[in-house]
This record gives sequence, C-alpha cells and structure tokens, in this order.
Amino acid sequence: MTISCCIVIPVYNHGDAIGRTVQALRVHGLKIILVDDGSDAATQRQLAPLADGSHVQLLRLPSNRGKGVAAMTGFREAHRQGFTHVIQIDADGQHDATDVPKFVAAASANPSAMICGQAVYDRSVPTSRKIGRYITHTWVWIETLSFRIKDSMCGFRLYPLAQTIRVIDRSHIGARMDFDTEIAVRLAWTGVPAINIPTHVAYPLDGVSHFRMWHDNARISLMHTRLCFGMLWRLPWLLWRKVFPREPGSSAPWWRLAERGSYLGILTVFYLYRFLGRGAARAVLYPVAIYFFLAAKTAREGSLKFLRRVYDYTRERPVLPHAPTWRDGVRHVLAFAESGLDKVAAWLGRLDHSQVEFPNRGEIDALIARRQGAVLVGAHLGNWEMTRALAAFSGYGTINAVVYTDHAQRFNRLLERLNQRFRLNLIQISSLGPETAILLQEKIDRGELLVIVGDRTPPAENGRVVRVPFLGQDAPFAQGPFLLAGLLGCPVYLFFCLKEQAGYRIHLEHFCDRVELPRKQRADALREYIRRYAERLEYYCLRAPFQWFNFYDFWRDESAAEKSATQEHPTRHELDDVRTKHA
Repeated sequence: MTISCCIVIPVYNHGDAIGRTVQALRVHGLKIILVDDGSDAATQRQLAPLADGSHVQLLRLPSNRGKGVAAMTGFREAHRQGFTHVIQIDADGQHDATDVPKFVAAASANPSAMICGQAVYDRSVPTSRKIGRYITHTWVWIETLSFRIKDSMCGFRLYPLAQTIRVIDRSHIGARMDFDTEIAVRLAWTGVPAINIPTHVAYPLDGVSHFRMWHDNARISLMHTRLCFGMLWRLPWLLWRKVFPREPGSSAPWWRLAERGSYLGILTVFYLYRFLGRGAARAVLYPVAIYFFLAAKTAREGSLKFLRRVYDYTRERPVLPHAPTWRDGVRHVLAFAESGLDKVAAWLGRLDHSQVEFPNRGEIDALIARRQGAVLVGAHLGNWEMTRALAAFSGYGTINAVVYTDHAQRFNRLLERLNQRFRLNLIQISSLGPETAILLQEKIDRGELLVIVGDRTPPAENGRVVRVPFLGQDAPFAQGPFLLAGLLGCPVYLFFCLKEQAGYRIHLEHFCDRVELPRKQRADALREYIRRYAERLEYYCLRAPFQWFNFYDFWRDESAAEKSATQEHPTRHELDDVRTKHA
C-alpha cells in the first residue's frame, strides 16, 4: 500500500518556536497543517507568514478549545483532502523533526498500525514529569491488557487516518492534555497495532508549557477512571484477542501473515488433549474455528474463494452439493484444526498404525532396501506431517521434512516439545541455494527421503514461480521443488495423506525416475513437470476439498513480483563446483 501522509501541528501561543519547528519539518516535503487553537495576537502574527497555501496550511479556531480539539480538527481536514496518514507533532520544538522519515517508513511497511514516538529524554526533563508519565503508562498497560504502547503521552505520533476518524466519530475523546493517551487506548481497543520508535525529546529552556498541574492531573485521572470502566466491559473480548491475536494485515504474501493463535492458546488445546482426551480438545475447536473464520479476513476469503472455485469448476459433475456458504468455511477451518490434533496425537504416540492405510508401501520399502534416496513432493493437503511422526516411532527409514523457516514456528515448537524426535529430521530453509542443495544431496546419498510441498511460493521476494492451469485458472507454483529434484538426480514421487472416514490413507504415485532439465529446453521441461504436478494436485483436491489448507488467495496476480525475480537456482555444474570447494 502506498501511503499519503501530512503533518498536523496544534499551536497555542507558540509564536517564538513555531517558525523553527516548521522550518525543520519542511525539508521532508510533506504538507503541514497548522491549527491555531485561539492563540494570542503575537502568535497569530508569527503564523500568518508561514502559511503559503500549498505546503503549509493554516486553520484557525475562534477560541482556545484544547490540544485534542486542535489535533482532531487537523485530522478531519487531512482526511477531507484525501491523506491516508497523519503525523502529529508538538509546536514547541521538543520533538526531533529528523525522525519523521523513520515514522513514514514504519507506516509504509505497516499501513494499519499506529506509529508511537517513545520518548528518549535528556537532562532537561523535570523528574516530576518522568514520574507522572510512568504512572500514566502503567494505567494504559492495564487498560489495554498489553505492553505494546510503550509511551502513551508522547505527542509525536503517526496515525492511520481512516481508523482514527472512525474512533473519533464514535467516542468522546479528551479535548486537552488527555487526548494523546485516550486516542491511543481507544485505537488499541479496536485492534490497531502499535509500533514504537524511540525518539529524542528535549524541553527547551524558552519553551511554553500549557500543562496545568491541578486541572490537567484531575482531567487525566478522570480519563483513566473512564477508560478502566471501558476496559471492564470489553474484558472478555480483550482476553479472547490475547489468546487468539488478530491478523495484522490481509494483503501480505502467505509467509508474512502472522501465525494464528498465541502459544498459550495452542498449549491450552494440547493439555486438554493430553489429560482429558480428544473429545475435550475437539469441543474447544468449535468456538476457535468460528472465531478464526470471523476474525481472520485473509483465511476466510481464501477458504471461500477456493471452495467457490471448486464448486464452479465441477458444476457438470458437482463435488460440493451446493454453493459454499460461511458454514462451509467454518467446516474448512475446523478440518484444519482437527488435522493439528491428529499431528499432536501422532507425536504423542497415540495414533494406531492400523488407522493409516498405505497401499503402495512396497515402492518405498524397495527404495529403503536399496538405500536409494528420493524426493516426495507433497502439498498442504491432508496431513503429511503425521506420516513423518509414524515413521519416527516405527523406525521406518528416515523421512526429512523440508519446511520454510518462517512458517508455523509456534506449532512446530509445540510438536518439538511433545517429542524431541520431531526436530531431528526437520530441515528449515529460507531459500533453495547451493548450501541447501549440498545438505539435501548428502541426505539423498544416505538413502533418506525428502518431503517438500509444491503448492506454496517460496518465502523470498525473488522466489521464481511458473503459472500453470489449476482448477480452471492459471496459478503460481514454485519452481524450487522440481529444480531441487533435478539437481539431486533421484526418483520423484507425489505424496498425499488424506483423511478418509475413520482413518488416513497415503496416496503415493511414482512421478519420474529423475527430473531432466535439458539446457536448451529447460523452461519448457520445467513447466511440463509443474503442470503434471498441478494436474494431480487438482485431482486430489477434488477428492477432499475441505483438506486443502492454503488459506490465502492462491490465484492472486503476482506478475510484478515474478517479473522482478532475478535469483537463479544453482545448476548441476554449479552444484558440483560448490561441493568440490566444500570437500
């Protein structure tokens, strides 16, 4: 998202400082809106020459109504002019104007967040101010049940305008010195995340302070009383959100999406399973699945888009009995949660091998007997991780899972806590480069099996993909698994583990003896391998549509990202060179 940002400065009798403040801010090229909060005649004479009608705009309030009213007046004007974000900064020069680019950069990376200045004081700040501020910070941490807002009183802050105007319209916000604290708390209540940026704050010797000891302290105390009562009736929702945190954004690629649920929430379900059994843990999954579906916009839209695509693609021979509704979306999420329970059961050793059918086991047995390694290309379909757990318990060869470093780390930590063997054969990578290829080649040479999923793009900005038909429309599939298989020069199998009735069934298909990528026809050959994989994935997705757990828009257009990709995966000759140097 491209943000459009301006600066709002509430002004009240800051005639001596406002000129220096505006001059320090002009260099950043952002429009500045000065809001004169009923200043005296001397200040008005200082303000008039600053307003040039384009870069600096001056708004006047007829009488002094307070910093909060002046700030909100500026926010509304900025919103009316089409700005998406606004920086609020004090007029007296106490804030470090050189930090403006840091705030803008943070907002560009996190458009829905509130960017809070976290004051770093020099010796000019009075000790009494420090103590008073710390007391307010403590109350804010209580009112939000969070430590995310590090400094609730700093007047140097960047706000997302749409969310801020919405809160202002729906709430009675403090008009004076209580504004900065109250707006931060109320934005936090609505789920707006806070990002803190340390910034130097000084109290100028000639600075003008409008803080009235008794009046403003009483006003702030009343504000905290009001906010505490507001927190109490929001308490169930705030606690729920702590256990199952909201997704910070829905437009990011899949590898940037926050993990759903907190570690506490995952552990709660785990202990229910361990001590009360599957029935108790499964009962908890129903409200969790409903919450997930309602709160996680990306997951909800991704699920329904996929199910609707399945429905539209199979209209002549329907796979789904009716057009998908929100109930089907919840069912989809619940199936995902249940697959997690099955993984827990497998790593606890509570899953009976008789519950898993493996008709083509003979092919893998033959590979293991010959000590011949192979690549198994799977998908986020069904529960392939459960099969690795069964192999670990039975001593059935060595199955290595190649996973992306940034994905599902919380759940992986839980599985490692259940069984230390979980991590032994887990190979976490961030990209498929020469060093990774060498490590995996050593595994293959020892006769081990590598499982890698082929239905997600790699977690790197320059990860290469090929678009091939999938459920009626071209979709991006990663080149990495098939380039890797070509480098390793070993047999390749397709591997899917689907839940069928009371148990699981492993579907193993021989894909090729080895991936051949001739130099002159490399792109065409690679596309054909990926097309064949997508064709078989489509077949199994139609057999079990509620078991495909890619909860994002798999068909989204990423042409710009694909065109900018420049990193090539290593060729066979490059791999041989690197291995020689490694030896």
